[in-house]
Amino acid sequence: MKAIDTNGQYSKIDKNTVLKGSLKAQTDIRIDGTLEGDVNTSGKVILGKEAHVNGKVLCANADIEGTFKGELTVSGILTLKTGSNVEGEVQVQKLIVESGAIFNANCSMHSADDGVKKLKTLHEKTA
Repeated sequence: MKAIDTNGQYSKIDKNTVLKGSLKAQTDIRIDGTLEGDVNTSGKVILGKEAHVNGKVLCANADIEGTFKGELTVSGILTLKTGSNVEGEVQVQKLIVESGAIFNANCSMHSADDGVKKLKTLHEKTA
């Protein structure tokens, strides 16, 4: 998958923000607040320590420090940081779990080619 040059810019949901609905982007997204809904990006999703996300997330890569509950599809690498809490259904190519992370999810892993195809197909369906 080709990276999109965003000059280091990303979309951000601040820690004092509550968002209900769907978010679609072609850049990285950082969430420090609360999101109830769906995220669809060809970039990376970063959940900060105070983040609470409940819904479906589809992305290229993800770093999670906060709380996630729902369906998570990552075509590349999912990194669970110390203090993170993930529950639900997870599909990922590579999984990195740091000591102190909580991972209570049904997880399936796919090859790199399958992940790129899946991400592209899912993006097309939501276009």
